[in-house]
Amino acid sequence: MQALKRPFGSLHVQVDGPEAAPAVVFANSLGTDLRLWDRVLPLLPQGLRYIRYDKRGHGLSALGGGAEIGDHAEDAIAVIEGVARGPVVFVGLSIGGLIGQVVASRRPDLIRAIVLSNTAAKLGTAESWQARIQAVQEAGLDSIADAVMERWFAPAFRATPELGLWRAMLARTPAQGYAAACAALAGADQTEATRALRLPALVIAGSEDGASPSATVQATAALIVGAAFHEIAGAGHLPCVETPDAWAALAAPFLKAHAHV
Repeated sequence: MQALKRPFGSLHVQVDGPEAAPAVVFANSLGTDLRLWDRVLPLLPQGLRYIRYDKRGHGLSALGGGAEIGDHAEDAIAVIEGVARGPVVFVGLSIGGLIGQVVASRRPDLIRAIVLSNTAAKLGTAESWQARIQAVQEAGLDSIADAVMERWFAPAFRATPELGLWRAMLARTPAQGYAAACAALAGADQTEATRALRLPALVIAGSEDGASPSATVQATAALIVGAAFHEIAGAGHLPCVETPDAWAALAAPFLKAHAHV
């Protein structure tokens, strides 16, 4: 457990792997913390330095506002420069993938290659995110948790006891931090910037994803010249949780190919 100083307070960072190894930076989805990647890390190539962090307003990180996607991108840049000593391979899921697209556009010198999982250049609509913000402000995250679980996970996973753990993670996210991230998503559209990206890209979707439908993810993959797109059958919005073997089978060869200079 490490703390990276930011203007708003501490950003929670966790590092696994050799100090001098090439780095891979992970960015989480909305309403989750860095434990999102626990199941896939043991399945990824050894000898790399894996760096995870909690977005502002999530997990153990300070709140820090973050009502624009650029705020989150600046946090990611701070992690890459201050902890990873970039350039890195960036892995982002959902809003984490959108953050990665912003960083790749603004600071191409810092990202060697990118993995975009269950994400898009534009996620949802301003109206849908504003409705989500209003619901959270009026009744708290617990009021939307069941509906979010249906979008996150396929029916088979929702039938397991583990669902309760992910519901609790979401419900215990600070409402202020969650709402600020929703506001960032409401104003984010990277379509043209992502169309201009020129870097190795792996794009992953889940066939049962109710938050970022596979067709939407594939459309974003089509924006990036040379991007590889794969859909994981039976997986929802968090395939690194639901189907870690399948997710790692796609990500591991990509990391082997692009993490080393």
